[in-house]
Amino acid sequence: MTGAAVALTILAGLAGSIQVAVMGRFGGRIGVIEALTFSTAVQLALSVLILVSVRAGFGGLGGVARTPAWMWLGGVMGLTVVGTITFAQPRIGATATIGILIAGQLVMGAVIDRFGLFGVDRIDISAPRAAGIVLLGIGAALSLVR
Repeated sequence: MTGAAVALTILAGLAGSIQVAVMGRFGGRIGVIEALTFSTAVQLALSVLILVSVRAGFGGLGGVARTPAWMWLGGVMGLTVVGTITFAQPRIGATATIGILIAGQLVMGAVIDRFGLFGVDRIDISAPRAAGIVLLGIGAALSLVR
């Protein structure tokens, strides 16, 4: 299963890079908030279609109201990411947008792992992990140089 998780994550990374370029252009064409709204509507429509197709209805949604409020942060964070990339890409380019986004994700991921935030298993920050974070941060900073 680890191999499948890595492969799917690579595909998601490729999709995310395409999303940065597309959303930057889309936001430039119709406006950042308009592009964000349309993108979110498309995501909602596709999610509902998948939910209905795979789950044969909306039965599992009843549990949503019983989840802790912090679990709803996924939607807020997703909106933040898509809105930010839509704004940033035309200004700093796809490479810098993606590099800085990933650097931020890596730092936050390390904090989440280290302290077991949001109920995840705790994972210490080893020297190789710390070095990777620092190197990616340097790479993200360098990606701003034109």
